[in-house]
Amino acid sequence: MDRENSKIFSKTDKQKMLYEAKLEDVEFSAAEADHDDLEAQERSLEADKRQLHEILKKK
Repeated sequence: MDRENSKIFSKTDKQKMLYEAKLEDVEFSAAEADHDDLEAQERSLEADKRQLHEILKKK
């Protein structure tokens, strides 16, 4: 890491960057995806299903 250009961000700065990153429009391209990308997408879908199942179970 380049110490001369590094900056220690405050918690507020980090939260702002995270919020801005979540607002970015990200598209998934199957043509550009590699095996790890496809595996991550599959795990994400399974996690969403489990989370929805837990939410519905509580209601």
